[in-house]
Amino acid sequence: MNHILDFLEYLEVIKKHSENTINSYKIDLIDFFNYTDKNILSVDREIVNGYMQYMYDKKISKSTISRKLSSLRTFYNYLVKNEVVDKNYFSIIKNPKKDNSLPKLVKEIDIDKMFLIPDIRNPIGQRNLLIIRLLYATGVRVSELVNICIKDIDFSERTIRILGKGSKERIVIYGNHTEEILDLYLNSGRYKLSKGNNDYLFLNKDGLKLSDRYVRKIIDDIIFKASIEMHVSPHMLRHTFATSMLNNGADLVNVKELLGHESLNTTSIYTHVSDDKIRDVYNKAHPRAK
Repeated sequence: MNHILDFLEYLEVIKKHSENTINSYKIDLIDFFNYTDKNILSVDREIVNGYMQYMYDKKISKSTISRKLSSLRTFYNYLVKNEVVDKNYFSIIKNPKKDNSLPKLVKEIDIDKMFLIPDIRNPIGQRNLLIIRLLYATGVRVSELVNICIKDIDFSERTIRILGKGSKERIVIYGNHTEEILDLYLNSGRYKLSKGNNDYLFLNKDGLKLSDRYVRKIIDDIIFKASIEMHVSPHMLRHTFATSMLNNGADLVNVKELLGHESLNTTSIYTHVSDDKIRDVYNKAHPRAK
């Protein structure tokens, strides 16, 4: 267990990973730690293969298995580098083949319903409307949203500096509708919620920074009150932002930058959604399409 704690400290201090990322590593490593009966330094190919079968037997999703393998590869590379073990057996294990599943999107009519729910006559309603407007207007991750500070906002340019994965910075843009509720919240709601010198944009009733989990709870509550049947997550609003941008003529490279993706390959999944929309329009419009 000491090696795991040392590794997590390395991720925090040296690699500057976010709290969420470190917690994901911790969960993955402890799961494997328990599987090996606390004997993570005596791992061989048989144990690794057994762990793979164990995950498949538990019907763990392919994406989660891939994440766990990535965590374990990184951990054992760290152990090899520090001469704790001789070999990283996870380096020869391939990730399960991804399912060709497209991102789920929120319908425009449902987004409009969500915007009508928060009561902007009170601070909480102002804050909650700004949360869903910013998620949809900028495509930021919920972990990035809760870490926005007022000093990160350029009000004249209507941009926000975002600290993304791997502590990489990018600039996102917001429009008129978001500006209106942002101004209202800053001049009224946030002023009433703030209990001191907290620079974070989104505060709870105690004047402290909101957590990722609480933002998800806010959205769940809005979805319930709006009588929207499908489950809507913050990440679905990110998907919807990206797809809407492409459907309305945005360049793939620009969308990649706005989302903070490392590779165009990651962003390109949204082109499939966009292509589906084009195909649907074609099939409905062209007289010889059917």
